[in-house]
Amino acid sequence: MGKSRTSLSWDRLIDFLLPIVAVLAALLVGAVLLLLLGENPFTAYTVLIRGSLGNVNGLTQTLTKMTPLLLVALGICIAFRGGMINIGGEGQIILGALATTAVALAFPTWPRWILLPVVLLSGALAGAFWGGIAGVLKARLNVNEILSTVMLNVIALQLMNFLLRGPMLDPEQIAAGTNIAQSAALPKQVWLTRLVPRTLLHSGIILAIVLAFLVYLLLWRTTIGYRIRAVGLNQSASRYAGIPVRSYMALSMILSGGFAGLAGAVEVTGVHHRMIEGLSGGYGFSGIVAALFGHLHPLGAIPASFFFGALLVGADKMQRTVQVPSALIVALQGLVVLFVVASEYYVRRRSRRRVAVNPDEPSSDEPTHLGQEVIGV
Repeated sequence: MGKSRTSLSWDRLIDFLLPIVAVLAALLVGAVLLLLLGENPFTAYTVLIRGSLGNVNGLTQTLTKMTPLLLVALGICIAFRGGMINIGGEGQIILGALATTAVALAFPTWPRWILLPVVLLSGALAGAFWGGIAGVLKARLNVNEILSTVMLNVIALQLMNFLLRGPMLDPEQIAAGTNIAQSAALPKQVWLTRLVPRTLLHSGIILAIVLAFLVYLLLWRTTIGYRIRAVGLNQSASRYAGIPVRSYMALSMILSGGFAGLAGAVEVTGVHHRMIEGLSGGYGFSGIVAALFGHLHPLGAIPASFFFGALLVGADKMQRTVQVPSALIVALQGLVVLFVVASEYYVRRRSRRRVAVNPDEPSSDEPTHLGQEVIGV
């Protein structure tokens, strides 16, 4: 028994370390590419680390990037736990940002204590609506949610392009004849508080971290969260236990879209203070990797989002300082995504093999107490 427990502990440790090893492997492959380009990998990676963590400016930029990544990752955790795959974060961010901008500009005289919560809620609801479309299509018509969310991303992008070049175009741009695709500036009462003067770090980071703990409580301490996870683990067993499976599938996507929409709202009110093209910044896709890196756990998503925020900031600094091609930066980020996703797939295979050999062992997909919970309690 002691030997079995020791073996299980080692297996769990290996599963925990695999994503870290995957990142190191991706950086090693990136070092080879840097050598082929005639650059010193040690110098380049030193710039990457110092640029993201080596000073106050870099650290605040990392935390700023971390904020939308964490919010998207929290939504991804909910969707995956419900057995759904949300690839539509980009579109949901855009819809959330558009709704936030429209509401803020429609009621510019409202006081801060009313307008700020309203615009943040508007962004979350818009994202929830966009995610809910894919969720309902999957639950009711069995439409593949990967395909539907990808197509909804394209629709959201084209809707943004239309609005920023038409109804929502900044009147000052029209008057100047420049017609830059952006909205008018939001009223100052919806600007999120800057935590560090002369930086972009805003109070949205506090909101994101608090929500991470609330999502943990939702998933592991409430009946709704238990049913979401039960549906994700086994739809047939959940249906037999009386859980309305289709409703909870749709709910997981609605909640996931809501967090992505909130990420868009926070970006508008905390960073740009207006709606601009490219606001989503790839957070919808990077948030998926952050969630996987955090083992699809809301609390694990906090350090994972910080890491990927640092990677985004450091890679940009490396590009400008070492003068490496932008394509290499994209390739490096893609390598990290590829290796991390592969490691997560390998972890799940190892978990299934262990369960097949020892049925009494809990799967790595859920904590050990899941089987002891009672549906409906």
